[in-house]
Amino acid sequence: MKIAIWSDFVCPFCYIGKRHLEAAIKDRTDIEIEFHSYELDPTAPEKVEGTMEEYFAEHKGMSVDQAQSMFNQVTQMANNVDLDYHYETIQHGNTLKPHRLFQFAKEQGKGNEFMELAKKAYFIEGKWLNDDDFLVHIAESIGLEEARVREILTSNAYLDAVRLDQAQAVEIGVQGVPFFVIDEQYGVSGAQPIEVFEQVLAEIDAKS
Repeated sequence: MKIAIWSDFVCPFCYIGKRHLEAAIKDRTDIEIEFHSYELDPTAPEKVEGTMEEYFAEHKGMSVDQAQSMFNQVTQMANNVDLDYHYETIQHGNTLKPHRLFQFAKEQGKGNEFMELAKKAYFIEGKWLNDDDFLVHIAESIGLEEARVREILTSNAYLDAVRLDQAQAVEIGVQGVPFFVIDEQYGVSGAQPIEVFEQVLAEIDAKS
């Protein structure tokens, strides 16, 4: 069985949803996970100056206090699946570059590892995902060649692969992430509870 997931590194619910799915399939050996690129905010600058609260207040039409309250709620959700989000250290920015590198990692059979490490870097470690040296560090840690990675980062390589994923998302009606396509027939949107994933898997099993 294959599960396709459209996801962005800077999407808090994508990381939480990933953990929910992992819990639902922890005892299964018959499932293949494939991630696809999705830019949550393609208009974001390479690096956002100021705090995340200020950025959300400016771009989402809310007050700084409302943004802080929302981040507190999301952080609690993350804590519930043993993810220690740190919004106070997040360095936000456009994610096209890391998505291009992800596509290379995916081509090399390392896409899932890259996705996990990039999410951890952003939400937990406060790393800036447009820092070439840091992206090289992630890539090398999963066995990718530094010289090739630097070539990719300083070009438009793998842009077509990112755009193809995005076009597929439009085609199947994805309007937000995470979005899961399970066994090419069930669509699940959002960081649904573990039980929702278990129920869908049970329905598929019953039909097979």
